[in-house]
Amino acid sequence: MDKVIDKDMLIGQLVAQFPETAPVLMGIGMHCLGCPASQAETIAEAAMVHGIDADALVEELNKAVEAAK
Repeated sequence: MDKVIDKDMLIGQLVAQFPETAPVLMGIGMHCLGCPASQAETIAEAAMVHGIDADALVEELNKAVEAAK
């Protein structure tokens, strides 16, 4: 599996480039994907705020992208 997403990617960039990741984020409680704060927040920052392991989240996001191919 190619890693196209890393934890330094901005949430806004992630959802714009890979909309198939939105259900993963929503499923873990990140419901404010379009809010201004999320546009400038990295995956790592968002994971920390939500008490989620950033590396595990990145792995799930990359799986979602791979599955959508």
